[in-house]
Amino acid sequence: MRKIFIAAAAALAIMSCANKVEEGYVGPSKVQVGEEGVMTPEIMLSLGRLSDPQMSPDGKTILFGVSYTSIKDNRSCRNLFICNADGSSRKQLTRYAKSVSAAKWSKDGNSIYFLQGGQLWNAPFKGGKLGKKTQISDVPAGISDYKFSPDGVNILYVSTIPGTVKSPKDSDPALDKAQAYVTERLMYRHWDHWVSETPRTFVANLSMGKITPDNSFDILGSDDPGYELPTEPFGGAEQLDWSPNGRYIAYSCRKLVGLEYAFSTNTGIYIYDLLTGATMDVKTDGGYDTDPVWSPDGKHLAWISMERDGYEADRQRILVADINLLPPPEDGQEFGLEVAGIKELTKDFKYDASGLFWTPDSKGLIFSSTIDAIGALCSVDLETSEIERITDKDWWLGFSSPFAYEPAEGGYKLYATYQSMCFPTEMVRVDVKDGKAAFEQIGDENGHILSNVAKVKTESITLKSSNGEDLHCWVIYPPHFDPSKTYPAVEMFNGGPQTSLDQGWSYRWNFFLMAQQGYVAVLPNRHGDSGFGQEWKEQISCDYQGLNMDDYQIAGRWAKSQPWCGKLAGVGASYGGFSVYNMMGLHEDLYDCFIAHAGIFDEKMMWYTTEEAWFGNWDNGGLKEYAYEPGQMGPKGDGITFGGLQQAGAPYADVAKSKHHYANDPESKVTKWHTPILCIHGMMDFRIPYEQGMAAFAAAQMMGCPSKLIIFPEECHWVLQPQNALFWHREFFDWLDKWTK
Repeated sequence: MRKIFIAAAAALAIMSCANKVEEGYVGPSKVQVGEEGVMTPEIMLSLGRLSDPQMSPDGKTILFGVSYTSIKDNRSCRNLFICNADGSSRKQLTRYAKSVSAAKWSKDGNSIYFLQGGQLWNAPFKGGKLGKKTQISDVPAGISDYKFSPDGVNILYVSTIPGTVKSPKDSDPALDKAQAYVTERLMYRHWDHWVSETPRTFVANLSMGKITPDNSFDILGSDDPGYELPTEPFGGAEQLDWSPNGRYIAYSCRKLVGLEYAFSTNTGIYIYDLLTGATMDVKTDGGYDTDPVWSPDGKHLAWISMERDGYEADRQRILVADINLLPPPEDGQEFGLEVAGIKELTKDFKYDASGLFWTPDSKGLIFSSTIDAIGALCSVDLETSEIERITDKDWWLGFSSPFAYEPAEGGYKLYATYQSMCFPTEMVRVDVKDGKAAFEQIGDENGHILSNVAKVKTESITLKSSNGEDLHCWVIYPPHFDPSKTYPAVEMFNGGPQTSLDQGWSYRWNFFLMAQQGYVAVLPNRHGDSGFGQEWKEQISCDYQGLNMDDYQIAGRWAKSQPWCGKLAGVGASYGGFSVYNMMGLHEDLYDCFIAHAGIFDEKMMWYTTEEAWFGNWDNGGLKEYAYEPGQMGPKGDGITFGGLQQAGAPYADVAKSKHHYANDPESKVTKWHTPILCIHGMMDFRIPYEQGMAAFAAAQMMGCPSKLIIFPEECHWVLQPQNALFWHREFFDWLDKWTK
């Protein structure tokens, strides 16, 4: 069942806003879809990007943000909106020239907090309108995220302290114009920045006036060696959670630095006590333990856990600790909790779990999971560990975890966001009654544009991998597809490598846009993709040359065998870029051109220059958990231990799988290159440094292959600036058009 609630026209919503329009404000685009109904990159980049919905305390109003883009001004700006819980009465609250983020309701619903310019602000909310904003923080290092305690007394916020990477002015303030990065340990970079700052979490009492460093304290203290809280590079306030009584903060932290941090994924769960200042270890072994959430009754703590240290793509399990309250001592100053036991709720669930959300009765959790290339919502019972899929397997959509839960007769209602390969993020309500689910879209941010775009057809097919296993593949056909005509096809080589081509929307690799431009998009969920269980996902480690490469070619040969298929292109980013460079030396004459973005060309060079060493140490052939003996230097003599550190995935390790991995990387096959290729890279990409793209381009030139290199000096692993993004898409389709049409 699917119903779309069409909200009031955008013009009416704009008229209803009482806030002043600031100079530099970026509003909804006036882009028009042509008579033929074709989506272009310009139209796609002009869509409103809805995010972070928050239900009001009374359950009647949803607060959310929408970011609009000005290609002319090369910037986006995010402002705030509200609507009723059913999507009606949409109103714009702010028209600021600077983006706002992390908006939250006050406990009584009478004001709204948000971040702007790195500081926390508050504005009264009355009669559906937002009043004058007031700055309530003055933190020189800025605030990037925050959470209020349930009792409204305290706030935790994320800011920074100086990092381990130093500059000349750190040793001599007179050298304030000198520019250099200085480090004496790994890891000194993350995906898109040098570690000149380290994120930390602070707590302040809201009754102390404006929030400043002077009335805040760091919950890790000031004498640690520089741990991150939250963990870089993508962690935020979701890594911390207040207990219902406001006394404790559960948090996730990798309490390691330097070489150990670069090779280990051991991120533990801890509980900090505001009353005593003490910290209790909950779980400190294994791999990633993240996203802790307290049950509403305060008797349980749940989180996402990976079992093996050093393996970032391990199965994401749900663990729950029973929390017992201890009787208060006479002085009232002892830690008042104990962990009674930890159990896994997902032992019989082969998929990854994420986005934990407790039910109000504390008897179970709602979570999201990619199941067979579809983003599903599931529930798990705390007592029995029974898991039920809430959203239907035939809904070709991608649901996120809920932001609100409403009890209803015979069931409940979940408020969430969802998307698909054919539309970007929208809000949705999932109604569950008597064990059956239906959904209704809440609002329609981009309906006035997408309703004028021609429809495409999406198909799910199953092929056979070279080992006989089923290989799932999405196929998206152009509007008005006629199988008697000839079309070029674009095959997506997925990144990760442990990610999934599921029903989602991307502003970079947008398959709907590819189909709109006249291409059949072929999207194989090859071995290593994450939506088909841990065994399928884990197979790719140490087998970059094997089954996944077969899967790509099987999907490519299927496309070429279709009567409608003319020429075929292979495209991909990150691991998908590696796959492109690798396929250049494997495919013979299956593909007619390639495009690689941020791809790995030389695995040996990658080992020495990337930042997350744990990834290659496992995937390149090591397959061993983290092990380290401090104080050692040089080789141990066992072929895998160097400097006291297990490095079985290194190019110098005496491990057969590792040796095979490095001996058969894309660079080793350049003498077989004979296909046109476009190489794209960002100079600020520290995950896969841009020299990889330059080297691949040089190899193509030296082999006489028609080739083109695009380097974005201000972009990282992604292309984020609007004009750069538009240029990227134009070059992408120009290259495809040149060699496949």
